[in-house]
Amino acid sequence: MKFNKTILSNGLRLITVPMKDNPTVTVMVLVEAGSKYESKDISGISHFLEHMYFKGTKKRPKSLDIAYELDSIGADYNAFTGQEFTGYFAKSDYRHSEKILDVVSDIYLNQTLPEAEIEKEKGVIVEEIRMYQDLPQRHVQDLFTELLYGDQPAGWNIAGTVETVRAVNREKLADYRNRNYVSGATVVVVAGNFDEKHLTSQIEACFGDMNSGEKHRKTKVEERQNTPAVFCRGKTTDQSHFVLGVRSFDIYDERNTTLAVLSSVLGGGMSSRLFQKLREEMGVGYYVRAGSDSFTDHGNFAVSAGVEHKRLVESVEAVLEEFRKIRDKKIDDKELRKAKDSLTGSMYLSLESSDHIADYYGFKEVLRKDLVSPKERAEKISGITAEDIQAVAKDIFKDDRLNFACIGPSEDGGEEVRKVLRL
Repeated sequence: MKFNKTILSNGLRLITVPMKDNPTVTVMVLVEAGSKYESKDISGISHFLEHMYFKGTKKRPKSLDIAYELDSIGADYNAFTGQEFTGYFAKSDYRHSEKILDVVSDIYLNQTLPEAEIEKEKGVIVEEIRMYQDLPQRHVQDLFTELLYGDQPAGWNIAGTVETVRAVNREKLADYRNRNYVSGATVVVVAGNFDEKHLTSQIEACFGDMNSGEKHRKTKVEERQNTPAVFCRGKTTDQSHFVLGVRSFDIYDERNTTLAVLSSVLGGGMSSRLFQKLREEMGVGYYVRAGSDSFTDHGNFAVSAGVEHKRLVESVEAVLEEFRKIRDKKIDDKELRKAKDSLTGSMYLSLESSDHIADYYGFKEVLRKDLVSPKERAEKISGITAEDIQAVAKDIFKDDRLNFACIGPSEDGGEEVRKVLRL
């Protein structure tokens, strides 16, 4: 899959991925501005600003003007905020590539931040925070992140708190935008069926005069742990939802490819070790997942599951036992091949549409990671050995990296888990 990278004179990075026979095209703009660029008093402002980018521009004064124009061509459009970047995108029939570029560039460059909309959006975001708090399967992930990183940007909720959201005003939003939304921190990605030469010239015209000031720097993560850690929150639920994981590697660490294969062995599908153990053999719950997250200066590997309350400790012991097994004994060739083929196959399946292609290249570029084609990534996966997996398992599956978060009807469950939380 061919891609091209161009750096404009103002430092903006452009990634184009032509897909001649694809019926769609995606235009995505990413910026190095997320919750790790915030201070405590403006926690959640990256996410708030993302919401405001759909509230009006000089050319399209109302949110309805933006939505109506994109809905009229059947476009799929949205935005998202993470710890280290924010993204805006639209995907449409390939014939509308110029239209979606015009809209996406307009909302990125020319938003007006109307004060009346800011006040209304405060209520929307507060209810969004409350909505996720009412979803224990989702909220336990936030507790796990808070447990790992504590009172620093990496440990804060991306949406902020009710108090910080209500304290947002136009001046704070504009100041944060001006300090972070600069050309050198911006990536434009176009993937799908489009006239590459023509659209590139349009992008240069659209973004050539944007703010090219110096980028605000994010707060570096501090890792503080020397014993297993537990954080449980009491809530009336029908299941105990937990996340059990360990600190791992930043996004630039070569061991992440090995960690991806290890994740596939433990939690990659219905034939994985953890699915077979917890669901098929023990019958303790419906879902169990394993995976890793990596960022510019930290990372983690975690298992999440929802289980019967009275079998919480038993379930945690089962997961810990699988950690020990993969650490202490090399996996056989058959299981290794299955895990690698599964990982490679799922990667290619996820790259069938133009928006996922834009994600693939855009996320790497905005985090300033080497752009590796899917074929090159598949080759790296293929080269992983059983010895590599065991070495990574020995690196991460240690007592002083263990973290356990849960939501359930009683916080006492955490104390029971603490007694068995060791490797």
